[in-house]
Amino acid sequence: MNTPSINKAKIRNKEIVNKINYEIDDKYLNIGKNKTYYIKTYGCQMNERDSENICAMLESIGYSRIDKYEDADFIILNTCAIRENVHNKVFGMLGRIKHLKETKEDVIVGVCGCMSQEEIVVNKIKDKYKWINFVFGTHNLHKLPEIIFNSINNNRQEIDVWSKEGDIVEGIPIHRENKYKAWVNIIYGCDKFCTYCIVPFTRGKERSRDKEDIINEVKELVKEGYKEVTLLGQNVNAYGKDKYDNYNMSNLLNDISKTNIERIKFVTSHPWDFTDDMILEIKNNKNILPYIHLPVQSGSNKILKLMGRRYTKETYLELFNKLKDNIPNCSITTDIIVGFPGETEEDFNETLDLVNECKFDSAYTFIYSPRSGTASSRLIDDISIEEKENRLYKLNEIVNKYAREKMDKTVGNIYKVLVESESNKNGMLMGYTETGKLVNLKGDISLIGKIIDVKIIESRTWSLYGEHIQ
Repeated sequence: MNTPSINKAKIRNKEIVNKINYEIDDKYLNIGKNKTYYIKTYGCQMNERDSENICAMLESIGYSRIDKYEDADFIILNTCAIRENVHNKVFGMLGRIKHLKETKEDVIVGVCGCMSQEEIVVNKIKDKYKWINFVFGTHNLHKLPEIIFNSINNNRQEIDVWSKEGDIVEGIPIHRENKYKAWVNIIYGCDKFCTYCIVPFTRGKERSRDKEDIINEVKELVKEGYKEVTLLGQNVNAYGKDKYDNYNMSNLLNDISKTNIERIKFVTSHPWDFTDDMILEIKNNKNILPYIHLPVQSGSNKILKLMGRRYTKETYLELFNKLKDNIPNCSITTDIIVGFPGETEEDFNETLDLVNECKFDSAYTFIYSPRSGTASSRLIDDISIEEKENRLYKLNEIVNKYAREKMDKTVGNIYKVLVESESNKNGMLMGYTETGKLVNLKGDISLIGKIIDVKIIESRTWSLYGEHIQ
C-alpha cells in the first residue's frame, strides 16, 4: 500500500525525469471481458485528457463504456482537488454508489485523480469508505490495469498513490472524446506554489515532454483529420524550462504552427511566464488562435502578494495591454477569486476596478476555498460567507456586462467557426469562433468537422446565433 504524504509532495528535487514507454502485461488483457465501465470526470482539461487515457486502457483490457453508472460492472471517478465544492460532489456521488453496491456487490469502484493525491482524502477513504475497491493518483495513471488486477485478485482495498511524481510515460493509449479537437499534454506539474493552490502537491514538479514527442503527436492528429489542438499544462508557459537551455514555449508554438494544424490553443497561462516572444508567435502565425486565458485572481497588490502570485496589478495590466496592442482581435479571459483571507472592501473594489479596465471577454469567478496543506489554509479566514457571496454577485454583474458587450459587437460580422456537432437547440449545429465564442447555426450535418464562414445575426450573453455564408 502506497499512501500520499503532503510533506513529501512539497519536495522539489533535481532528479532527472526519465521517459518510459507504456507497456501492458498480457495477463491483464481480459480483465474486463464482457463487462462494462462508467467514468465520471471532475475538474480541468488535464483531468479530461487523463480520462481519455483511462477509457482507452479500460477498453484495451476488455471493458466497454456505458452512460449509466447503475448498470456498470466497473465505476471510476476521476477527481479534482481545486475547490471544496468539487470534494463535496465527489463524496456525494460516492454516497449514491455505496447504495448501489449494497445491492450489486460485485461492482468494482475506483477513485483516482487529484483528490487521491490528498492525504486527508485517502485517510478518509481508508477509515469510512472501505468498500471502495481501489485508489490511485496522478503519477501512476499508466498502472491502471495492474491496479485493477491486484484489487480483484487480492480481494482487498488497493491504495497505490505516489507522493513523488513519476517519469513521463509516452504511448499510453487514448480514446479521444472529440473527432475534430484534441488535447495535447506538453508539461506536467507546477512549481509556482500559489498559496491557495493544491495543484503543486497533487501534480508534482514541472516536467516537460520532449518536443519531438509533442510535435509528432500533432502531426499524427493532422493526418487523422483533426482541426484543432489545445496544448495543456498547469502552467504551459513554463514549457521547456526544466529540460532545455534554449528551447521554450515560444519555440514550441512556432514548431507546432508548422505542422499545419488549422487551430492551436494553449491553457493555462501564468502571467509571470508570458513572454514577448510568445506574443510575437501568436501575432505572426494565423493558426495560433487569438484566444488567451490569463488568470489574474485579484486586482489588489496586497492580496496578490498573499496569494504568492509574484506579479502586481500594474505588471498584469502591462502584459494585458501588450497583448491587446499586438493582437487587436484577441479574446482574453481570466480567473478571479473573491473573499481571500484578509481581503478588505477596498481590496475587492480594486479587483472591480481592474475588471472595469480590462473588460474581459469572460471570467471564471470563485469564492475562496481553503485547501488543506496549502499556505493560505493557515491564514485567518475572517470574511463571512454572506459577504463573500455578496462580492461574488457584484463581480459577476460586471463580468457579465462586459461579456454581453463583447458578444453584441459580433453581430453583423463574419467569423471562422469550427462546427463540432449538432446543437441542443433543435435543428441547429454548434461550434466555436477563433476567439472561443459559442455559435449556434442552421446547417446540414455535413458541415460538422469543417471550418466555415458564419455571419452572426443575434447575440446573447454566453452564445451567438449565426448563418452559414457560402
